[in-house]
Amino acid sequence: MRSFINIYLPLDNIFKMYSVLEEKVAAENINFDLLRSDLKVNLKVDNINKHKINSMDLIVQEKEYERFERSRLNSSDGDAVEIHDQFYRDHKLLLILFRVLAVMPILRSEPGRITFSWRSIATIYAIIFWCFMTVVVIIVGKERIHILQTTTQFDEYIYAIIFVIYLVPHFWIPFVGWGVATEVAKYKTSWGAFQLRYFRVTGTSLQFPRLKSLIVVISVGCLLCAILFLLCLSFLLEGYPLWHTLAYYHIITMINMNCALWYINSRAIKTASYSMALCFRKEVMKDCSASIISKYRFLWLNLSELLQSLGNAYARTYSTLCIFIFVNIVIAVYGAFAEIVDHKHGYTISYKEAGLIVDVVYCCTLLFIFCDCSHNATLGVAKGIQKTLLSINLLKADLEAKNEIDLFIVAIEMNPAIVSLKGYVTVNRELLSGSIGMITVYLLVLIQFKFSLDKSTTNV
Repeated sequence: MRSFINIYLPLDNIFKMYSVLEEKVAAENINFDLLRSDLKVNLKVDNINKHKINSMDLIVQEKEYERFERSRLNSSDGDAVEIHDQFYRDHKLLLILFRVLAVMPILRSEPGRITFSWRSIATIYAIIFWCFMTVVVIIVGKERIHILQTTTQFDEYIYAIIFVIYLVPHFWIPFVGWGVATEVAKYKTSWGAFQLRYFRVTGTSLQFPRLKSLIVVISVGCLLCAILFLLCLSFLLEGYPLWHTLAYYHIITMINMNCALWYINSRAIKTASYSMALCFRKEVMKDCSASIISKYRFLWLNLSELLQSLGNAYARTYSTLCIFIFVNIVIAVYGAFAEIVDHKHGYTISYKEAGLIVDVVYCCTLLFIFCDCSHNATLGVAKGIQKTLLSINLLKADLEAKNEIDLFIVAIEMNPAIVSLKGYVTVNRELLSGSIGMITVYLLVLIQFKFSLDKSTTNV
């Protein structure tokens, strides 16, 4: 198979090469990336000569026939995508729970395709459910704001602020949920297309071991965590009637489910990258040809683009979630610290401080999962493939194969697999350490104000 481009061409030509695929892409898919096309440029087996097949032995004929049949698959064929879309079948329960919570009303409208429509039954239900819960949230919110306006005690003021903040996510559901549903539907649909391409290139269907049972456990855990968290706050914090929790259950569950969804998506990408690296290693060990390396290069670029589209599709959702977590941690840590060092309580931890500490631990756990999952997925996408490329014996490879190896390495370097929220922030462990530093700065400023006010009050 002839090489598409010489490795020594200018870099601008190399960038163009990444986008050149022979398959005609439907107009509605152009806005994604040409990397999502069906890799037909690398699957030339549709021109197999029947006479050539008849001259082969039986085993080779079967392999060539299977390869020929795979080459005829197309990601625009919904039925074919439906057969190989194992990821959707495994995490279908999670999507159903998001529809029940009226957060993400997307549906499997037809085989192999997930869509969003403002006139669908799921969206109508979401609007009705959201309006009903808005009434409950407003009733509880008025009482919380009344406490915020009338209280004179520092601890009650802090608790009132936190409970008001926890009501805010309900009002951004139309903005961060329904508003990005179209992009999320396209991202979910692209998963099915990628799995079909994976089958075309590797000859095996992509599997996600134990993912379905894990999602059941996570879904139940999210619900139980929300109930346990709110009951703990109701027990530990004064002025928080049990019936007020009715306004918070769906909010806390939604936050937990968003964190779980991010974990599941990151884990799936990591699994796909490891499976692809394993198949790539097996094939190049048998036959280190330029055509095989070229297939996996385009498949890897598709997976890298899938990882990037994860951050772009959910950018609005998780950027607002991060802001919510940051504000909560700052206020809760400040309130707990101020109460602990308060002279009237001494340096012991009471139920009130324990409630604030529970809030801090909860928010820090969400932030850690969000950052750590993205970091692991980013490392996993390139690590296995790079290791295989560097282990190839170049003395046994021909010139075209060497050029394809160089192109693959250049593609990895120039198209790094990162998770970015539409360019505003890169999600990895650096975000976690940076957030800790930013939160610490705000806490130091607030604590200085606290000590200054206490000192001035004492002097008076």
